[in-house]
Amino acid sequence: MGVEFGLLGPVTARDSDGACLPLGAPRHREVLGRLLIARGRVVPAGRLVADLWEDEPPAGAIGALRTFVAALRRALEPGRPPRQPSRLLVTDGPGYLLRAGREAVDAWRFEDSAARAAEAPPHAAVALWDEALALWRGPVLADFPDARWAAAEQARLEELRLGAVERRADALLATGAARDAVVDLRAHVAAHPGRQDGWALLATALDRSGRRGEALESLRHARRALAGAYGTGTPAVLARTEARIRGATTGSATEPAGAADGVWDRTAAAWDRSVPARSRARLHATAGLLRDLAVTGADGLEEARAHRRELVAAAETTGDTELAARIIGSYDVPAVWTRADDPDDAGNLVRAAARAAARLGPDGPPALRARLLSVVAVESRGDAAADAPLPRAAAAPAAEPWRLRAERAAEEAVRLARRLGDPSALAFALNGAFMQSCGTCGSAAHRNALGAELTRLAVDHHLPGHEVLGRLVRLQALSGLGDFTAADAEAEEIDRLAHRNERPLAGVFTSWYRALRTCETDGWTAARPHYAGLLAETANHGMPGLTRGAAVLVALVPVMRDGTLPDPDDFAGLDAGPYRPWLDPLLLAASGDTERARHALAGVPRPPHDLLQEALWCVLARTAAAVGHEDVLRRARDELAAADGESAGGGSGLISFGPVAHHLRAADAALSPAAPAAWRRPRAAPRP
Repeated sequence: MGVEFGLLGPVTARDSDGACLPLGAPRHREVLGRLLIARGRVVPAGRLVADLWEDEPPAGAIGALRTFVAALRRALEPGRPPRQPSRLLVTDGPGYLLRAGREAVDAWRFEDSAARAAEAPPHAAVALWDEALALWRGPVLADFPDARWAAAEQARLEELRLGAVERRADALLATGAARDAVVDLRAHVAAHPGRQDGWALLATALDRSGRRGEALESLRHARRALAGAYGTGTPAVLARTEARIRGATTGSATEPAGAADGVWDRTAAAWDRSVPARSRARLHATAGLLRDLAVTGADGLEEARAHRRELVAAAETTGDTELAARIIGSYDVPAVWTRADDPDDAGNLVRAAARAAARLGPDGPPALRARLLSVVAVESRGDAAADAPLPRAAAAPAAEPWRLRAERAAEEAVRLARRLGDPSALAFALNGAFMQSCGTCGSAAHRNALGAELTRLAVDHHLPGHEVLGRLVRLQALSGLGDFTAADAEAEEIDRLAHRNERPLAGVFTSWYRALRTCETDGWTAARPHYAGLLAETANHGMPGLTRGAAVLVALVPVMRDGTLPDPDDFAGLDAGPYRPWLDPLLLAASGDTERARHALAGVPRPPHDLLQEALWCVLARTAAAVGHEDVLRRARDELAAADGESAGGGSGLISFGPVAHHLRAADAALSPAAPAAWRRPRAAPRP
C-alpha cells in the first residue's frame, strides 16, 4: 500500500485510495512530522525525546516514544502481519527513520514542481507554479506552530511558497496576463507587506494593465510598509520600478520615453558602418562598454565577466604590449566583496596583468603600470588559504607568496597613482588596497580609513561608482566596529547614490546590512525572516562569491551568538559552498563524533584572508573547545586577539556572531587550568 504524507498544512497520511489514515493522538502526528522533516535520515531516540518534551522530559519518555512509534506503525501499515518489520517507519541503530520517496511527501513534490517551473518558459511555468501552489493546505506543520524543532523547516518552506507566488506572477506578466496577476498580488502584499518583490510586481502589473496612478499609489504604500525593515530610503528594487513607471508617464513630445533607445540604435549602426571590423578602436570601445555593463545588474555583471575574458585574450593576440596593457587595466569596476565570483577567471586575469606589466618593464608608462598592478591587487582576493593545516604550525605561518605579491602590487599601485595625481587611477588602486586589507584579523579600522579616503576622492572628482564603493567599504567596517549610527547614514547615502546612478547591485549589500542591523538591535527572531527573504532574493544576483554558502552563515548566527553547538539537522540540505572545511568539524562535534571532529581539525586550513575570517576563526574556536583540541583553540584565540573590540563577522556587512570579546572569553575559559578535564560536550545526542 502506497502512503502519501502531508506537511503543507496539518500532518496527514493517506492511503493509495486517498483516504486519511487514523494517526491518533497529537504526539503520534508530532513524531511523524519530526521524522518527515528529517528527510530520510535517522533521528536518534534521544533527539526525538528532546524535541517532543522541550522543557523537561518525563522519566518514562523513551517508553512513551516507543508506544507512539508502535501506534504509528499500526496506523501506516494496518495490514502488516504481526512480528513482521515495518517497511515505512523503521528502527535504525539508535533511532528511527521514515522511508518515503519524494513523490510521497507533498512538501517534496512542491519543491520539485517549483524547480521545473523555474526552468520552464512563461506559459508552461504558470501551469507548473499553479500545480506546486495547489499542494498547500495551510501553514507548514500547522498542528505544531510553536514547536522549536519545526521552526527552521516552517520558515524555509514558507519562504519558498512566497517566492513561488511571486514567480508565478512574474510568469503571468511575461505572458501578457497582467490583469490576472493583480488580484493575487494585492492579496499577497496585504498578507506579507514586507515583500518588496511582491510590491514591485504589483506596481508593474497595475502599470501594464493601464492603471499607472494605482501603480504609483501602491509604491507609496510599499514605502510605508517597508520603512521598518529598510529605513527611510526606498529599496533599490522599488526605486527602479518607480523610475520606470514615472519615466513612462512624464515623457514629452521633444523628449519622448525611449528616446535614448533610438539614439543608441542609430549610434550603434553608425559605428558599425564607420569603424573597420578589425580596428583596434573596437577593442577600446568594447572595454569601455563592458565596464559600464558590469554595473547594470546581475545579468550585465555575468555578461561583462564572460566577455572580459574574450576581450583580454583578443588584446593579447595583437602582439601590442601597450594595447594589451590598456585593455587589461581599463576594467576598473568597483569591487566590494573579498571572495572572487570565479577564482579561476580571476587567476587568469592576474596572470595576464602580470605578463603585461613584465613586458612593459619598470620603466613603462607609470599610468599603465598603476592600473595593471591594481588589477593584480583587486583580482587576488582573499580566497586562498595557507596550505599547511593549522595544528602543524606552532605559530602563525609566514604570509603566503601570493599574498606578498598582491600586497606589494597594491602598495605600488597606490604610490604610482598618488605620484601621477590621477584620481581615477588612485580610486582603482585604493580598491586594490581594500582587497588586500585582510592580512590579519582586526583590520576594520584600517578599512574604514581606506573607505573614507576613497569616498572623499570620489566626491571631489565626481566618480560616483567609486563613491558607492567607498561608502560600502565604510558600511562594512563600521558594522564590524559596532558604530551603527554611522553605518546607517552610509546605507542611506548608498541607496540614494545607487538609485541616482543606476547601481542596482549596491542595494544587495545595504539590504544584507539592514538584516544584520535588525539582528543586533532586535535579536535573531526579528532578523530571521529578513535573512530568509534575502537568501531567496540574492541567490541569482550574479555574485556567487558573495551568495554561495551564505545560507550556512545565516544558519550559524543564532548558534554562534548563544554559545551552543548546532543541531546538524538544521544544516541538512544547505550548500556550505566555500565554508565546508570549517563547518564540517563543527557538525561532527555537534553530533558527538569527537574523534572524527578532532581528525577533521587536524587537517583544517587557515580561514581565508577575507571579510569573514574572524567569523570562521570563531567557528574553529567553538569546535576546538567542544572536542578538546588545544592546538587549534590556542591558534584561534591568538588570531582573534587582534580583533578584540570588533564583531565576529560584522565587518562583512552580512552577518555577526556577536562580539569577538565574548568568543575570546570562552576560549580563555576552555584553556584555563581550572577548566574541567572533560571539555564541554555537544548538546546533540551522540551518534554511533
